[in-house]
Amino acid sequence: MSTTTRQDLPRIVTELPGPKAKAIVERDHAVLSPSYTRSYPFVIERGEGAIVVDPDGNRFLDLNAGIAVVATGHCHPRVVEAIRRQAERFIHMSGTDFYYENMVALAERLAKLVPGGGPRRVFLSNSGAEAIECALKLARYATRRDKSIAFLGAFHGRTMGALSLTASKTAQREGFAPLFPGAVHIPYAYCYRCAYNRTPDTCNVECVRVLEQDLFRTILPPSEVAAVFVEPVQGEGGYVVPPQKFFDELQAVCRRHGILLVADEVQSGMGRTGRMFASEHFGLEPDIVAIAKGIASGLPLGATVARAELMTWKPGAHASTFGGNPVSVEAALATIELLEQELVDNAARIGARMMARMREWPQKFRHVGDVRGLGLMIGFELVKDQATKERAPELRDRIVDLAFEKGLLILGAGPNSIRLAPPLVLTADQADFAIETLEACIEEASRG
Repeated sequence: MSTTTRQDLPRIVTELPGPKAKAIVERDHAVLSPSYTRSYPFVIERGEGAIVVDPDGNRFLDLNAGIAVVATGHCHPRVVEAIRRQAERFIHMSGTDFYYENMVALAERLAKLVPGGGPRRVFLSNSGAEAIECALKLARYATRRDKSIAFLGAFHGRTMGALSLTASKTAQREGFAPLFPGAVHIPYAYCYRCAYNRTPDTCNVECVRVLEQDLFRTILPPSEVAAVFVEPVQGEGGYVVPPQKFFDELQAVCRRHGILLVADEVQSGMGRTGRMFASEHFGLEPDIVAIAKGIASGLPLGATVARAELMTWKPGAHASTFGGNPVSVEAALATIELLEQELVDNAARIGARMMARMREWPQKFRHVGDVRGLGLMIGFELVKDQATKERAPELRDRIVDLAFEKGLLILGAGPNSIRLAPPLVLTADQADFAIETLEACIEEASRG
């Protein structure tokens, strides 16, 4: 147990889970769906900034941010005030059938923020999966084509269209066939585990050129492909950051064949990578951008932002009763203001501070195979042997558990990686504590 009195760092005062948390977990297991994925028994009672507290008074440093959602930290006072202020005026009216000003204001902000320039139109929904479903439907509607391309390792959501694009874990797809037809998957630019046994210096972007060299000649007429869906940084697949030439080639192929490029910025967007959108790191100019997670600091909201000439569908073609809820929208406006004023820059600065130490891990720890990331979207991969790169999922899981015991909340990504996606308010002291704790966990798990 830790005994620090600093309120901005963890303090563990009971066995984990404590008695109150344990009782809640037991009640949960009796009534909630077993399909939820819980890596360890953390129960939140309250949160502030990057610190969360359980019902037994144990204090944790949160490097998950509700799965990259609470970008401005838990309960940022300006976001809370925006929510309170809107909730006192009206809570719901349905933007599908009526008008309210803050929905327009948010659409105006997003249309200007997304990369690519030019007039944009915005559809507001409730989640990342809904934002992807909208993009999928819009791509088909605008092009009159019925095929889509996505990448192995991708996660785009669990609703049926988004699930058809997802290729992360078999558990997410098993038992739900037939899925949405027309989705084709190709390897992602996962340079540490290149599907073509290349290195970044020797590769010829085979993972994109396979389209024109093989698929478009044999089984997939390009004239039938509506869109390519890509995560600028692959999230669930392991926080994988591709090289610049991957995006250059992908964008060129799409333009040559009139295929729309959809950037899934659900996890990588809203300041997480040290830019408002991860696409900006690569000069990517997507036709459609899917946004959610960090957009409203924890309230449910999704957005699909498209070139205006694409979003011309008829009234009733796509709509949402709850999409663009006015309370969520007000939280989003406050979130964007905070991101622009300070938090995008903080993500870049603190992320660089963490990466400066973490880049040394493959030399320092024999079981760390790779470290990669942008801003505060950082991943590292655990292997049994650095030479063979054999995955070490059990070691990864042990590190996650040890971190929890020491008051640090992290999660896995991919088969054997760990993701770090803290609130963008993370301080230098908290980042240093996280690195020191993780190093202790790696050392302890490696001995075991």
